Amino acid sequence: MSNNEMNLRAFGKVIGELGQGKNLSREEAREYYRQVILSEQPELQQGAFLVAHLMKGPTATELSGAWDALYEYDTEKITPNFPEDCCDIVGTGSDALKTINVSTPASFIAAACGVKVAKKGARLVTGVSGATDILEIMGLDLATPLAEANRCLEENGICYLPGEAFLKAGWGRLIQSMRFTSAFNIIGPLTKPCAKTTSIVIGAYAESLCPLLIEILQETGAKAAMSPYGMSDCHAEDQGIDEISICGTTRVVELRDGKVDRYNLRPEDFGIKCCSYEDIASKGSAQENVAAILKVLSGKDEGPLADLFAVNAAVALRVYGVEEDLKKATVQAREKIADGSALVKLQQLISVQGGAEGEAKLAGLLAEI
Repeated sequence: MSNNEMNLRAFGKVIGELGQGKNLSREEAREYYRQVILSEQPELQQGAFLVAHLMKGPTATELSGAWDALYEYDTEKITPNFPEDCCDIVGTGSDALKTINVSTPASFIAAACGVKVAKKGARLVTGVSGATDILEIMGLDLATPLAEANRCLEENGICYLPGEAFLKAGWGRLIQSMRFTSAFNIIGPLTKPCAKTTSIVIGAYAESLCPLLIEILQETGAKAAMSPYGMSDCHAEDQGIDEISICGTTRVVELRDGKVDRYNLRPEDFGIKCCSYEDIASKGSAQENVAAILKVLSGKDEGPLADLFAVNAAVALRVYGVEEDLKKATVQAREKIADGSALVKLQQLISVQGGAEGEAKLAGLLAEI
């Protein structure tokens, strides 16, 4: 029997064992995910492995091993030259209730408040528009080298790191054809393409995922983190969003000062009124979502969407250490929207990571708002 046939059978056996509920060690998970990332198994086996692992219910240990493989074999990294650490704001996607993109505008607002934001993202998987889709419409050039993202972060306190650019082989290849949830939806948002990222706000598509994400982040070296699962007062609890909600309760798991706390938040905790889900629901297309985001950042929409973006920036201020009090942090965030500072951060990012053509594209969109 050839070595190749033996590897195929060994990997196939693992798929069957996962289907029967067997757990993997961190080292085993790292090795099997390495084989998927580097495409050392046929696509059929890769897909079967990913589904079997998710259906079993991945443990934190297994996901940490998968994170190890993704970080070591697939992640190109930047290292900005400044003394501060960085923060990321991202969601897992795959949530039941689709909102207009939140983490992207929240990143510009947080950066305007003084947070060093190394924002990562990717194209849509299950929703209407992913962060990359949104920013590309706004003028981002995906062909821009990561070195320019590093420069943008150093000069402006914010950058965008598209998975399509920093993930060299595996996830970027897989996400192009995958339309189902896998462990990559969990560990993908936990990747660290900026070596100085030590804090993160990571929204979860299910309440049960929040403590798991925080446990993985602890095991992989995060200093501070928050994982929210938002809900709507008019929907079942398992119909949620991977953001802080302003239309219901948000379940939160937070890593802070080496301790993990669980608590609930309501819109009133941020000093804002509760709205309906329809006020923040995704539009029908990425272009419409872009228009809605730019309307807020331009100060022309001060309604629920502005509140939604502000509260999600506010938790980043808390996690990063700018402002612990969420009401005060929300006020800061709203001020940076109102005075145009958040929009400036977007313009600065597009200038560096989109060039003159990107600047013209964004200017054209803003003129239409």
